[in-house]
Amino acid sequence: MSCPLCLVRKERRACPALRQTICPVCCGTKRLTEIQCPEDCVYLASAREHPAAIVRRQQEHDIDILMPTLQGLTERQHQLFFLFQSLIARHTPEGFARLLDDDVAEAAAAIASTLETAARGVIYEHAARSLPAQRLATEMTTMLAEMREKGVKVFDREAALVLRAIEKGARETRKAEPGETSYLTLMARLLQRNREGAPSPPSEPRSLIIP
Repeated sequence: MSCPLCLVRKERRACPALRQTICPVCCGTKRLTEIQCPEDCVYLASAREHPAAIVRRQQEHDIDILMPTLQGLTERQHQLFFLFQSLIARHTPEGFARLLDDDVAEAAAAIASTLETAARGVIYEHAARSLPAQRLATEMTTMLAEMREKGVKVFDREAALVLRAIEKGARETRKAEPGETSYLTLMARLLQRNREGAPSPPSEPRSLIIP
C-alpha cells in the first residue's frame, strides 16, 4: 500500500505518532516538524545518532534556500532573526485559523514599516491585513518591547532590517518549495535541528546588547 502522507512511496515504517505505516522518506523529512514524534520512537533515536543521507541532503537544501534571506545580516542581526523565528514557531492562531507564510510576511512587513517610519521621526502604526497576521504582529511587537524593557538595545532600523529578511523569506521560499506553509515548515526543521544539538544562535535576549 502507498504511504498515507505522500501517496506515492510504499509504506514501510510503523509510526507511533500517527499510528499508521508510512514511507522512510516521509519519516525522515517530516520528523518533528509535521509529525510530533514521541521520544521513544526508534527511528527518531536512530536518526539523532546517525542522520540518514536524505536528511543531510534536506538540511543542505534548507540552508541553500535560507541563505539569500540572511545575506547581509550581521551576527547580531542573525540572533534577532532567530529570536523572532522562535516566537513565530510557538505562535498559535486563535480558533480554527491556520498560520500561513503570507501571514508571516504581512506581520513582519507591518512591523518593519512602523519601525522604519519611527526611525524617520514619524509615529504611525502600520497594520497587517489578515487577522492571523495582526495577532502575530502583536506578539512580535510585544517581544521586542519586553526585550527593550530588560535593557536590550535594539535599534528601530536594525529590527526593521531583520523583519524585512523574514518577510523576504516568507515570500520567496515558495519559489523553491511550493506550498502555503513552505517557509514555516523549512524554519521548523532548522529550529528543530538546533534544539537537537546543532550550533544555534544564542536564545537569550541579553546576547543582543551592543557593547
